[in-house]
Amino acid sequence: MKKKIIHTAQAPKPVGPYSQAVVAGNLLFCSGQISIDPKDNAVKAGDIKSQTKLAMENIKSILMEADATFENVVKTTIFLKRMGDFAYVNEVYGTYFKADPPARSTVEVSALPKGVDVEIEIIAAL
Repeated sequence: MKKKIIHTAQAPKPVGPYSQAVVAGNLLFCSGQISIDPKDNAVKAGDIKSQTKLAMENIKSILMEADATFENVVKTTIFLKRMGDFAYVNEVYGTYFKADPPARSTVEVSALPKGVDVEIEIIAAL
């Protein structure tokens, strides 16, 4: 099985040796997205809601590059620096999944890249 690399200028450039997303078969595996603004590749810290929104917008751009939408997403994983932020993240996250949301895991971690408070990764069926 061949893999296809997905890259778009509408999402942040990778900050290490990884791809924004990879298609294998009919699955899209999107690397974790944080609140990096693709316009200048700078972290936009802000509150947890604004960080979540920017991470989700970055995912949206990657999905679009792969000719997909949030309706294609079958699994998400959310990494939180503080589980106490769960309700705020859920509030923003829920606006991207209007019906039939994907399976999801949410875990608290001790630290995230660039000092952000939330990172989100997805798997989508194409």
